[in-house]
Parts: sequence; structure tokens; C-alpha cells
Amino acid sequence: MFKTILHHHADSCSDCNKLCCTKIEDFGVRAGRLTIFEHVNLHMHCGQLTAIIGPNGAGKSTLMRALLGEVPHTGNLHYVDAKGRHTGHPVIGYVPQYLRFDVSAPTSVMDIFMASLTRMPVWLCPSKKLRPRVLQDLSRVHAESLIDRRLGALSGGELQRVLLALALDPMPDLLLLDEPVSGVDQNGLELFYEILTDLRAKEDMAILLISHDLNMVAKHADQVVLMNKGVICNGTPDEVFSDLRTKHIFGVLAGASTAEAATGIPTGQFLDSRDIDSSEPGYRNRKNNQKGGQA
Repeated sequence: MFKTILHHHADSCSDCNKLCCTKIEDFGVRAGRLTIFEHVNLHMHCGQLTAIIGPNGAGKSTLMRALLGEVPHTGNLHYVDAKGRHTGHPVIGYVPQYLRFDVSAPTSVMDIFMASLTRMPVWLCPSKKLRPRVLQDLSRVHAESLIDRRLGALSGGELQRVLLALALDPMPDLLLLDEPVSGVDQNGLELFYEILTDLRAKEDMAILLISHDLNMVAKHADQVVLMNKGVICNGTPDEVFSDLRTKHIFGVLAGASTAEAATGIPTGQFLDSRDIDSSEPGYRNRKNNQKGGQA
């Protein structure tokens, strides 16, 4: 209980007293003369879930790749723990949108953990020694029963939970989730967010999530960042979803309360930000275009 109070009751994002925090300072990425995004500044406390929303082509996934060091970027990433120690670069866990692999391969969940947790070839690694550790990792995501399952036999939701368990060993300071439940059914989606809620309460980590499911963002996020080649606005879900700039991009969702955004917006009315393409004039909604361009 004390940890939860410590995480969530800072007076502001700039109040880091007794709070571990991660700061993204003036991040930018360019590809030749093309600016992917620029001047991104974010401040996250441990225990917070920060959701990034925005149209396609806004630079959201590229930001995560920059945080992982996979693409050259400007700016700095800083981390300070609650006691002022471990100052520097945070330990980062990452869950991609999907994993490319041969679904017909005999690779099991245990195999992928052994390949990730040791420097030895899987066929030379004694699985008995690692099995208790892997079971403990999988228990965090309610997936112990999957340890001997073949990766190609897992459902989309099961595979994403396995990847989340893998991202949590070692336990990160910053957990990056790039559309982790894209294509997952409703039951799998709700279970995934329940696991995130439990992690926020028990572990000292900040969570940065890219999501196109605006309903779930409104329901679960502490902080929302609207991004389109830079940060357009950020704040609580209520603040961002009532902002006129959000209304300009997402239409009817803006102006609604968080509760309305989470439960009361009918399906098809700009619920999914993948329907918005930042390269189209006025960010026109592709679903509406397909229906004859109705507003």
C-alpha cells in the first residue's frame, strides 16, 4: 500500500522527491532531410502508465526504437531511483507488437527463455536449472501452464503474455509496450491490462504504452500523450481527451469525459486511432471515407 501511495501522489510530474522517475529530454529522429519527430519531452514516475496515442505516421514506434537505441536520435534519457541512486540509463524491458518466427518450428516457450537468459546454445543449456526461474517469470503473467507449449501453438494473447514475462526478467525500470495487444481478442486484452495494473502496484517501474484502443487508454492510463511528429499535448486522460487538438484528430471522442470515452462511445466512432492517417489532409478518417465520406 505504501508503495502505491508513493507512486501515484506526486503533486506534479516535476515533483520527484522520493519518487523514481524517467525523463525523456528533447528527443528527435531524422531520416535524411525528413523529420520523423522532434522536441519530445516526457516525464514518467514509477507506478505510472503513460499511453502514447496519435495517427499513423506520427512517430510513436520510432520513439520507442530510439529509446531502445536502435535508431540514431538527439536528446537524452535520464533515470533516478526513489533514493537518488542508480542515476543514469534505466533498465528497459520491451514488448513488440508481434514476433516474427516460423510457426511450424518446434521451439517452445522454455526454449525462448533459455535462449534469452543464458549465453549458451539452447541444446547445451540444462533446462532443469532455469525451469524454476522461468516458471516464476510466467507466473507474473498467469502463464505457467504455457512453459512447455510450442510457440506456434499459442494464441495471440498467450504469445504476448509470454513476451511480457520475458521483458520482465530482469525487472525493468522502464517497460516499453508497442501496441502489445493488437489483434488480441477482448478477453485477452482485458487480462493483459489486469496484469499491467498488478505490475504497477507491485513493482518500481514506469510503463510507456503505444495504443490505438482509446477506450482502454481512457480507462487505464495515468498520463496520455498525443503525438504527431512531436508532442501535441499531454496530461491526464480527461485533459487530453477534452483538448481541442485531440478533437481535431480523433473527432467525436474529444470533449467526452474519461468515463464516457472508456464506456460510452459507440464502436466505429473514432475509437481506433489506426483509422487516422497523419499523411492525409485534415487527418480524414479512412473508415468514413470508405462509407462515402460521411462526417
